[in-house]
Order: sequence, then C-alpha cells, then structure tokens
Amino acid sequence: MSAATTWHGVDLRWAYADLLGGIQRRTGCIHRARDILHDSLVRFALVARRRPVEEPHAYLRTVVGSVLANQYRESARWVLLGDDELPAEAASSEQFAPSAEHLAEINQRLGLLQRIIDHLPPRCRQIFWLFRVEGNTQAEIAEQLGVSIKAVEYQLARALVDLLAVGERLR
Repeated sequence: MSAATTWHGVDLRWAYADLLGGIQRRTGCIHRARDILHDSLVRFALVARRRPVEEPHAYLRTVVGSVLANQYRESARWVLLGDDELPAEAASSEQFAPSAEHLAEINQRLGLLQRIIDHLPPRCRQIFWLFRVEGNTQAEIAEQLGVSIKAVEYQLARALVDLLAVGERLR
C-alpha cells in the first residue's frame, strides 16, 4: 500500500471499493452510504489519534456497523404520514413526522430546557434568548439593549455556566 492511499492504517481504495459497496447494498442509496462511510472514517480517526488500532480494517467495519445501527434507529423515529393525514396541498409529496416516542422525548427535553432557562436572572435570560434562539450577534444585542459587547459576553458566559449548574441539579 502506498502512503497516498493509506490513512490511519486504512487502505482508502479498499474502503471505497469494498466497504462502500456493502454499505450501499444495506442502505439502498449511494449518497447515504457515502455519508455513513465518511462518518465512520471520522469516528475511526478520533480513536486512531488517541491510540494505535491493531486491525484497522476490522475496526472500521465495526464502526460502520455501529453507524449503520445508529442511522437505522434514528430513521425508525420517523413515520410516514398517510395521505389522509396530510393537508391537501402536501398529500402528493412524502411527508414524515416524528414517532410518538420521539415526540414524547422532545417534549420532555424541551420541558427540562425551559425549567433550566427559567432559573437564569432576567437580563441573563434575555441575552441568552437573543443570542441562542433568535440568532442575534453579540454586537446586535449590545446595540439593542444599550450595553457594551463585553457586558453581553459576560452575560452569555454566565448563562452557560448557570445552565450547566442548574442542568446538573435538575437531572
């Protein structure tokens, strides 16, 4: 193997010729197969940076299996809506909705997040909301509230520290 086709001990020609074909057969989509292979290579590289992998091809196959399983579990959270459940204008295209379990999990997480945000001091909560939810820049927030950018940075840092602390207490 030449160094140009080897990456962290993995022969990339093998990964794209053999492994990608197997992933494509399992997913039925070359684009999804490439995404899974690339996600697997990134995960593999994160491990390979910390410690040498004795059997890189076998380990990469294991990582691919994990990524495929995760992708399957994630896709199982979504259900196809029937035409009778869709508005008339959307009935012609495929529409997906989260499963009941996924909706319950989302609702639970949103409730916890709301409780955590409610524990922030009012100014801190306002700046956090403007920055994280509404997507304003720190400069825009400073101008809007009539405070310095340093004050906005401080309040954001305080919000993150407080959120971590409250989140740990509520768990």
